[in-house]
Amino acid sequence: MTTPILDVTDLAVSFGRGPEEVRAVSGVSFSLEKGETLALVGESGSGKSVTALSVLQLLPYPRAWHPSGSIRLAGRELVGASERELRRVRGDRVAMVFQEPMTSLNPLHSVARQVGEVLEIHKGLRGAALRARVVELLTLVGIPEAEKRLKALPHELSGGQRQRVMIAMALANEPDILIADEPTTALDVTIQAQILALLKDLQARLGMAMLFITHDLAVVRKLADRVAVMRQGEIVETGPARQIFAAPAHVYTRQLLAAEPGPPPERPAGEPSPVMEAGDVRVWFPIKSGILGRTTDHIKAVDGVDLAVRAGRTLGVVGESGSGKTTLGLALLRLIRCEGRVAFLGSDILNLSAKALRPRRREMQMVFQDPYGSLSPRLSVADIVGEGLDVHHLARTSDERRDMIARALGEVGLDPAMGDRYPHEFSGGQRQRIAIARALVLKPRFLVLDEPTSALDVSVQAQIVDLLRTLQLRHDIAYLFISHDLRVVRALADDVMVMKDGRVVESGPAGDLFARPRTAYTRALMAAAFDLDTV
Repeated sequence: MTTPILDVTDLAVSFGRGPEEVRAVSGVSFSLEKGETLALVGESGSGKSVTALSVLQLLPYPRAWHPSGSIRLAGRELVGASERELRRVRGDRVAMVFQEPMTSLNPLHSVARQVGEVLEIHKGLRGAALRARVVELLTLVGIPEAEKRLKALPHELSGGQRQRVMIAMALANEPDILIADEPTTALDVTIQAQILALLKDLQARLGMAMLFITHDLAVVRKLADRVAVMRQGEIVETGPARQIFAAPAHVYTRQLLAAEPGPPPERPAGEPSPVMEAGDVRVWFPIKSGILGRTTDHIKAVDGVDLAVRAGRTLGVVGESGSGKTTLGLALLRLIRCEGRVAFLGSDILNLSAKALRPRRREMQMVFQDPYGSLSPRLSVADIVGEGLDVHHLARTSDERRDMIARALGEVGLDPAMGDRYPHEFSGGQRQRIAIARALVLKPRFLVLDEPTSALDVSVQAQIVDLLRTLQLRHDIAYLFISHDLRVVRALADDVMVMKDGRVVESGPAGDLFARPRTAYTRALMAAAFDLDTV
C-alpha cells in the first residue's frame, strides 16, 4: 500500500460556537493518491467547498473551526499548522482554483501581473523569462492572442477567460495537488474539453493529484477516478467513478444522476411576431497604442449579426467564451454602444435618447451570469426586487409595492417572507431566482438570460429551466438565452444561433441544428458537449 499524498480523517467543520454553532461538515474521510482524481459532488450547501478550503486552512478562522479531524499532506498535519508553514504549501505544493474568478482576481492588476506574481514568489522568475512563461500558461489554458491580453484587467475579459486566468495561476508552479472548485463552470464546452484534457496531461506528466469539486456530472464522468457524493455535510457514497455511474447505491446519488432538464415543450402552430429584431449589429473595441493613444486595430466582438426573437419563444445563443454572446445581449439592450439596426416591438431604439429610451427599459430586462455579483450585498431582497419599481414609478403606494414584490418572489418559488433577508443568506439557486424576480416584477416583453444556470448544480439547473418555461408560457416573454451548456439550450430553445469570433456561423430551429449541424465548428461544439468519451 502506498502512502496517500492527502489523507483526510473524520473531518468536522463548524461555524460559531455554543448555542449558535452550525455544523457544516461532519465525519468526512477520504484519501488522495498521487496522480489520482477524486471528485466531490453534491448540491449547493452540501459542504464540498468548505471541505476543500479546509485542506489549505483557508476558512474564516476563528469563526470556523474543526471540532475533530485530521488533514495530512504527505504525512504532515495541516490542521493547526503555523501560518509560515501553510504559506510554503499554498500555491506551491497545493494550488486551488476558486469558483468565483471575479472575486478572486485583483480588479486593479493586469493579467500578466497576477499570473506572474505566483511565478515571482515561488520560482523567482523575472523579466523576459517571466513574460514568456506567462504567455505560455495563458496559451495553454486557451486564452486567444495571449500576447495581446497581458495588459488586460479582469473586467475586460469574459467570464470564461477570467476562469482560465485563475487556472493558469494555479498551474504555474506545477503543484502536487490541485484543488479545483467548479473550475469549468464558466467555460464553454470546447474549452472545457481542452482544460480537462490539459489537466489529465499534466497529471500524467507530473503525477499531480486533483480534488475536483463540481456539480457537472458529465465532467465527473470524463475526469474522475473516484467519486465521493456529499449531502448535508456528510459523504453518503464513495467509490470508483464507473461504479457510481453504473450502479449508484444511495438514493440521493440516483436523484443527482436523474436530474436533467426535460425536452422542450410543444409549441402551437404559427410564428409569433418579433419582439426584438437586429440587423448588421457591430460592436468593435479599439486597440490603442503609442503615446497619443492612436487606434491601431479593433477587437471585433460582434461583427454583422442579424437576429429575430419572437414573443413567447427562446433564441439560444451558443459559442465559445469571447465569441461575442454577452456583448450581443448588452448591445441589444443598449447597455453598450453598437452600430447597425436594433428594433424593439417594431421601433428603432438605437437612435433614441437616454430619456426617450427609459420607458422602454422596463420592457427589456437582463438576468446576469453571476448571481453572487449581480445582487447588491447592502440591499435586502425586497429592496433589490423593488428597485426597478421605484425607478419606473410603477407602484402608487407602499402597500402596492409590497404586494408586487411578494407576487414576483412567489412566482419564482421563494417565500415572500424572505424579503427582509440579504443575498448572502441564500444559496446560489435562490440568488438566481431573486435575480429573475427582479427582472420579472417589471413585466418585461424581452429578457436576456446570460448563463443563468452556469453556477448552479444539476438539480437546481433543472428547476430553473422548468421555472423559465413556466414564466414564458404565463407571460409570453421572448428570451435571448445565452449559454455554453448545450444540454440546457436543447431543453429550452426554439431556435439556436451559433457564434464564433463575433460572427454567426450557423442558425436555425433547435431540433434541426442539434440533429444535423452543418458547420465543422458546430459539430465540434456538439461533440464536446454530448460525447462523454471525447477527452
